[in-house]
Amino acid sequence: MSIVAQPTSPARSSVNPAYAPFYHGVASGDPLPDRVILWTRITTSASSDTVQWQIATDANFSNIVNSGTETTDASKDFTVKVDAAGLQANTWYYYRFAANGIYSVTGRTRTAPVSGVNNLRFAVVSCAKFPNGYFHVYRDIANRNEVDAVLHLGDYIYESGKVSAVPNDTTRNHMPVDEPLTLAEYRIRHSQYKLDPDLRECHRQFPFITVWDDHETANDSWRGGAGAHDTATEGNWYVRKDAGMQAYHEWMPIRETIPNNDSVIYRNMKFGNLADLIMIDTRLEGRDQQIQGLMIPPTNTELNDTTRRLMSDAQMNWLNGEVKNSTATWKIIGNQVMVAPLTMNSNFVNPDQWDGYPYERKKVLDNILNNNIQNVAFITGDIHCSWANDVPYDSTIYNPLTGAGSAAVEFVTTSITSGSELPGFITSSLIQYSNPHMKYIELTKRGYVLLDVTAQRIQGDWRHVSDIKLQPFTTTVGASWQVNNGERFLRLAMSPIGARTGMPTQAPDISTGIGVVQPNLVSLHCFPNPFTKEIFVQYYLFNSGSTTATVFDKRGRVVYEQALPGNTIGLHEAALQLEKLSKGNYVLQISTPKGVGVKQVLKVD
Repeated sequence: MSIVAQPTSPARSSVNPAYAPFYHGVASGDPLPDRVILWTRITTSASSDTVQWQIATDANFSNIVNSGTETTDASKDFTVKVDAAGLQANTWYYYRFAANGIYSVTGRTRTAPVSGVNNLRFAVVSCAKFPNGYFHVYRDIANRNEVDAVLHLGDYIYESGKVSAVPNDTTRNHMPVDEPLTLAEYRIRHSQYKLDPDLRECHRQFPFITVWDDHETANDSWRGGAGAHDTATEGNWYVRKDAGMQAYHEWMPIRETIPNNDSVIYRNMKFGNLADLIMIDTRLEGRDQQIQGLMIPPTNTELNDTTRRLMSDAQMNWLNGEVKNSTATWKIIGNQVMVAPLTMNSNFVNPDQWDGYPYERKKVLDNILNNNIQNVAFITGDIHCSWANDVPYDSTIYNPLTGAGSAAVEFVTTSITSGSELPGFITSSLIQYSNPHMKYIELTKRGYVLLDVTAQRIQGDWRHVSDIKLQPFTTTVGASWQVNNGERFLRLAMSPIGARTGMPTQAPDISTGIGVVQPNLVSLHCFPNPFTKEIFVQYYLFNSGSTTATVFDKRGRVVYEQALPGNTIGLHEAALQLEKLSKGNYVLQISTPKGVGVKQVLKVD
C-alpha cells in the first residue's frame, strides 16, 4: 500500500510572522484523565511576560472549560508550561495562548480514558536528526489524523554539529554549529527543532508522551559520562547533563514526576482498563558505563558482572511493581534501547542495548514469568531500523515455530531521519539466521510504527516514508505484526491497520482578523542573560541584507558594534564577545536596513 502525502513546507526552521509572538507553536503532552500539559514559548524583548491560556471543547472557544495566566522569563527560556486541570476523561479539547491581545495558533489535545475504552492508537517514533533530512514522519502523522497520542522514545534532538545532508539546502545545518555544551546552547538547539513546520504541526494536533535517550545530552551517555563527551575539552559531564535535562523539560510538554527534579522521567501513563503505558529511563538515571566495543563474547567479565545496572535499583523496583500490579489488559513499556537479544556467532552485537546488561534484563523477565504476567509489549527506538521481535527468556530453548519460550514481544521503530549504524556486513538474513526470535527486520528505511491496541490484540504497522532528502514524499506499509491477548509471541497480521473513523476536526490555524505585518527580522534568543563574557544570539531574517549587532549602555551610548555573518533569508546565529564591558544593564540591538530587534541584557562579574 502506498499513499502520496502533501509536500512538507519548503522553508525549514521557518518563522511565520502570523504566529507572532508564539513563533515556536504550541504543544501538549502527558495526558491524564482530568488534565494535560499545555506548552508554548513567547518571543519578547521584555525581561518577563504574562501569557494567558484557554482550553475549550470546541475550536471556536465558545465553551471554555478552563483558563488562566502564567508568567515567564529568561529563567525558563520564556517557555510556558501549564498543567490544565478540571477536564473530562477520554475527551478531545482545543487550546490556545494569548499575549497583549494576540492569540497563538490553536492546538488540539485529548485526555486519557478512565474505563470503558476499547481501542487506542499511537504513533511510535524516535531519532530525528535535523540535518539528515526532512521530517516527513511528523507530517504524515499530522496529515492522517488517526492517533490518540505520539509516543516519542528519545533522540528528539541531536547534539551533533553536523551540517545539512539535504542537497542544496543549507537551512538544515545544526544550530549551534558545534555540539551544545551549555544550557544556552541546548536551548538554541531545541528552538531550531521546534521551528520545523512538520514537527510543529504534529505537536499542534496531538499530545506527545516522551522520554529522552542519549542525544538529548551526548552520544552513548550514561549516568556518569558519555562516549562522545571529553571532560578535558568539554568540561564537567554533570554540568552538561544537567543543562541538557533542564532544556528538555523547558522545551517539552512533559510533566515533572517529582516537583523541581528534572532527572526523573520514568512514569506510568494509564489508559483506562485497556493499557498501562510505562515509560522508563535506561539512559541517564542509573545506567553504568557501557562495555566498550562491539561483538562482545558471552564470557566477557563485565558482561557477567551482576552489579552492573541499566537503571537504578529504585527504578527497577518501580518498573517491576508497576508491571506486576497492573490491572490493565496490556502492559506497554516505552523504552529506549532494544530488549531482545541480538547476537552474531554467539557474540552480542551492541552492548549499549539490554544485551550489555543481561542481569538487568533477567530481572524484568523473571518478574513477568514468575508472576505469570500476561500481555507485556515493549516499544523501542534508538537503533534506526525496523524490528518485530519475540523476547525469549533463554534463546537456547526458544522455539521459533511456536513462540514457546518467549516472555514478551517488542515493536522497534525505525528512525525519523537518522541512518542505520549497524556494521555494513550485517544483513537482515544473516541476523535472522542467528536470531530466529526476530520476525521482521528492515535495515535501511525511515518511518514509524503505528500501534493499534484492542482488548483482543496489539498490532504494529511499520510505516516507511520515501527519500527524506526529497519532497514530496510517499508512505508504504513495510510489515504488520500482532500479539494476541494471552500469548507471548508475535503473529503475522492478516492486513494493515484500517482507517480510523470518528476523529474530531483538526485544530485550525488561528485567524485573528488582523492583517499580518511581516517584520524584517525576529530576534529569537539571547543567551546567557545575565552574561559574563559572551552572548549568543539567534535571529531570523525575512529579507536578505547586512545585519549588525549594537550594544548601548543605559545612557544610550554605543559601547559595542559588530557586523554579523548571517545576511540571507532564514535562521542565523552569532556569538558576541562582550567581556570588556563593565557590569551593568545594556540594550542589545540586532538591526538590518529595514528592521530592528531589541533585547535587554545584564553584564555580571
